[in-house]
Amino acid sequence: MENTVKVNFRNTETKEFPMGTTLYEISKGFTSYFNYEILIGKINNKLADLSDKVKQDCTIDFFDRSSICGNNVYARSLIFMLVLPVENIFGDEADVVVEHSIGNGIYCEIKNQPIDEDYIKKIEQEMWQMHQQALLFAKINVSRYDAIRYFTRRKQFDKVRVLKYISNSNINLYRLDDYYNYFYGELAYSTNEINDFKLTYIGKNGFVVSYPDVNNPEMTLDYYHYSLLFQSFVEYTNWGRNLGITNAADLNERTITGKYDDIIRLSEAHFNSQLSNVSQKIKNSKKKIKLVLIAGPTSSGKTTTAQKLAIYLQSYGIKTHHISLDNYFKDRLSTPQDEDGSYDFESIQALDVDLFNKHLAKLLNGEVVWLPEYNFISGERERHCRRLQIDKNDIIVVEGLHGLNEELTMSVERKNKFKIFLSPLTQLNIDNHNRIHTTDTRKLRRIIRDNKFRNYSASDTLSMWHKISEGEKKYIYPFQEEADMVLNSALVYEIAALKVYAEPLLFSVEEDDATYPEALRLINFLRNFLPIPSDTIPQDSVLREFIGGSAFRE
Repeated sequence: MENTVKVNFRNTETKEFPMGTTLYEISKGFTSYFNYEILIGKINNKLADLSDKVKQDCTIDFFDRSSICGNNVYARSLIFMLVLPVENIFGDEADVVVEHSIGNGIYCEIKNQPIDEDYIKKIEQEMWQMHQQALLFAKINVSRYDAIRYFTRRKQFDKVRVLKYISNSNINLYRLDDYYNYFYGELAYSTNEINDFKLTYIGKNGFVVSYPDVNNPEMTLDYYHYSLLFQSFVEYTNWGRNLGITNAADLNERTITGKYDDIIRLSEAHFNSQLSNVSQKIKNSKKKIKLVLIAGPTSSGKTTTAQKLAIYLQSYGIKTHHISLDNYFKDRLSTPQDEDGSYDFESIQALDVDLFNKHLAKLLNGEVVWLPEYNFISGERERHCRRLQIDKNDIIVVEGLHGLNEELTMSVERKNKFKIFLSPLTQLNIDNHNRIHTTDTRKLRRIIRDNKFRNYSASDTLSMWHKISEGEKKYIYPFQEEADMVLNSALVYEIAALKVYAEPLLFSVEEDDATYPEALRLINFLRNFLPIPSDTIPQDSVLREFIGGSAFRE
């Protein structure tokens, strides 16, 4: 009698399969649970390729592109499908360089090859042909040494240098047709599952690969170009290139030579130069600026940026006053709730907008106002905590999630406001085909800060990340175009510095925890970086807001 295994799906039903059946074959029996093609599986709470075989009784789950992990698989697989046509059309001297996320897509360039819109159409046509051919993404386990030799022969030195710093004896490569590639995450079963995407040419050697995202999984939306945000990415990417640091290996090589102190100083100087530039812009504005509003997604460094910007403005002779929107949270019992009954702290309705506007009106009228302070432990706003009165030429610097939303500051005319969108828009990649998600930088920052200042575990932070992300997409990103300026709070060295703090917290997540797969993904991501000690990180650095020792926070 053939040996069988019992497979339990989401504790809803159990089926038996022959031992050694692939997850791909098993997934066919559960497609009714999903709206889109299944991309990745999970065996006993560990992510697994659909090509992996089930050899014992287990609990399984599957994910399509409407989930975060499934969407990441979709994006990685799409990038591999992009690489082959580029080589077919331009030859092996050309290579795709995946730069960064932008809008609902990924900005890419083609190295050593000028392109135009016709070339992009040819690449897209070949990608659709690959989809129709249903080519397999075959996973192959090889020795790290053999992988290095292979990529050396192909002159893909970006991968050679990254693999040099990975301690694993063996690694997984993926083969598509006759092309091997290295990704630090899982891929789909075949090109057949990658069935919706668009390529948009945006000038010079650049184009955007768009695909369905978690919030719009049903279809690929047209790419919308946010010029200020894009320009911030371009500026920081060029700065990194001039510095000679564009990927993890570049940073690692500076680390092993002991030159990371120089990188820290240069990174901090670059961020400070942005603050100096925005201060000059505010000072020289022909408008009578009364409010400077700093908004951005979680863990962008809004608190430190607001306080540092206030110092720069004062150095230009402008007296400033700092207000945090966190202190205008409604009492917890009055906070709006989601359908599941949990509090929606991301909503603008979680703030006492009426009180905030009353205080603004009084302050701008020269009256005395007693500002509140929110107690995050008790969940209540404490009244009359700080006395404030401003002169007619003073500026109020406000930081918080909703600073770009006109509803927040309806008592002040738009011409009297200067709005800043802040986010850590990293220019660093792992190699040409493996980008670093801006979200991952913020996620690591938040995990460390939540543990240090709020006594949350890594699991606690990862558990609520989906809700945080949903709030940002509803309440922050739609207002990006309201910004007068974009500030980039990314620091080129920071992932190597955050690694020291984040790794122990991530390793504390238990294997049966629902967030374990994500914790493991971040652990594997951090393995691409050598650690940098934090001793020489300045006390006024944005990073200190998360790792501690800030001149502003403590």
